[in-house]
Amino acid sequence: MDDLNFKFVEREEKAKNVLVRPSVSFWKDSWQRLKRHRMGMLGFIIVIIMVFFAILGPMIIDKSYSDQDLDSAYSPPNSEYLMGADNLGRDVFVRIAYGARISLGVGFVATVISLIIGVLYGTIAGYYGGVTGEIMMRIIDILNSVPSMLYVILLMTILKPGLTNVFIVLGITGWLEMARLVRGEVITLKEREFVMAARISGVKSFKIMIKHLIPNAMGSIIVAITIGIPGAIFLESFLSFMGLGVSSPMASWGSMASEGIDAFRSHPNLLFFPAVFISITILGFNFLGDGLRDSLDPRMRR
Repeated sequence: MDDLNFKFVEREEKAKNVLVRPSVSFWKDSWQRLKRHRMGMLGFIIVIIMVFFAILGPMIIDKSYSDQDLDSAYSPPNSEYLMGADNLGRDVFVRIAYGARISLGVGFVATVISLIIGVLYGTIAGYYGGVTGEIMMRIIDILNSVPSMLYVILLMTILKPGLTNVFIVLGITGWLEMARLVRGEVITLKEREFVMAARISGVKSFKIMIKHLIPNAMGSIIVAITIGIPGAIFLESFLSFMGLGVSSPMASWGSMASEGIDAFRSHPNLLFFPAVFISITILGFNFLGDGLRDSLDPRMRR
């Protein structure tokens, strides 16, 4: 072959074809950027610690949240009662550990229920659009015209206080914002080439929504989940504080704060510790949500 068919490549031109960094998947790249997000990783660590505390805490403690010792009522924090004892001599630390299960459990379960309803509703409204989408969104507007707290209080009054009812009420009242978010994402995604190609190939609408639209909207959905969980935890704490949530003697951070406020002046630890755990948990989820929002945003990729 004639040497004239070849030419030497200059060093600058050769450098243009060198990969700046190895190719990584979207999720791996997002995780790497999350690890560089200080507040996001702080929130992630807080959430992991709280989850392990909720799972393992009651297992390694040889007391129950309902064990009473009237002789130790209102004991201050000491070697036997790390966080003190309440008006019935129940260990505050033990009740905090059991309360973590209830508060985090309500946050996760209620958010999952809201996720299922909101994602399906928003995907259908965004994909079909037109009159169907307009009617579905006007229903959301009507429901949003009344503060969600009123729905929650009304339903809890009708269904009576209890853990199961808290799951149901928070789940069926917290999906509206999720539906709005998913609808906006689907409206953008359904005009992409891969969706058009699926339609031309004869793929059914339901399969397009499940296989293509929802997975590609997962970044925004995950961020919404991390924001929804602390909201559900706060609502559960508020309901228990008002006597509409978890019933005594079950331990909930909200019910413990309600019991502690009566003795706040003489025994501030009864209110201080549940309030601190509520605040730290909500703060951790908010930090994690901020970190996920930045790391999952494709515009932040370099």
